[in-house]
Amino acid sequence: MNKPHIHLPVAILAGGLATRLRPVSETIPKALVPVAGEPFVDHQLSLLASQGVKRVVFCLGHLGEMVEAHLGREAWGMEIGYCYDGPKLLGTAGALRRAIPQLGERFFVLYGDSYLPVDYSAVEARFLACGKLGLMTVFRNEGRWDTSNVEFENGRVLAYDKLRRTPAMHHIDYGLSVFRAEAFAGTSETEASDLASVMQGLLAKGEMAAYEVRERFYEVGTFSGIEELEGYLLRSARAEGAFPSEE
Repeated sequence: MNKPHIHLPVAILAGGLATRLRPVSETIPKALVPVAGEPFVDHQLSLLASQGVKRVVFCLGHLGEMVEAHLGREAWGMEIGYCYDGPKLLGTAGALRRAIPQLGERFFVLYGDSYLPVDYSAVEARFLACGKLGLMTVFRNEGRWDTSNVEFENGRVLAYDKLRRTPAMHHIDYGLSVFRAEAFAGTSETEASDLASVMQGLLAKGEMAAYEVRERFYEVGTFSGIEELEGYLLRSARAEGAFPSEE
């Protein structure tokens, strides 16, 4: 079976302060927090490489230089780039606007604490075919792994709000999205702005497509999330024969 090939680069938003992982995150960035004996970013990039990704750009802030020192300019056969917030935190949308010269006209966006075992090539194909400025992946969460924040019906996102939830929100923003650079035309390169606001603006204009994912998401933003991901990685390794199963 041929390995998939992803044409678009992936922006990884890894500039947060990781306050929920203190005191660990006071000395290392979230990307380097140990998961199953390795820095989380190693697991994340290994997954992206297996999906056929060729280029990744990290949007960095807090202790970001440590990420660059760890990875360098190439890892797992992928080209790695870096874009820093600078002295002022720019927020998720501001960081992406700043990185657009490195990302080009179309790109994936992935959160720096997300491990998403999804078919990236299928998401890319849906985005390229939809003709919209953005695409959001959604997962029927039912409040299980985080608070649901998306109304989704018949293949369309009807509402998305992280602050004002409704009883009809059974899905959640999965954490992987795709955009055209034009989607960020209204954001500043020097003032903080939030990606959720950009996505809500696109939704209001009918410019946000959707792709429903069936595989649950994993994250390392909390210690419980790290434990869940470690369990998943161990099960996956055993299924592939990397480790003997327990008797």
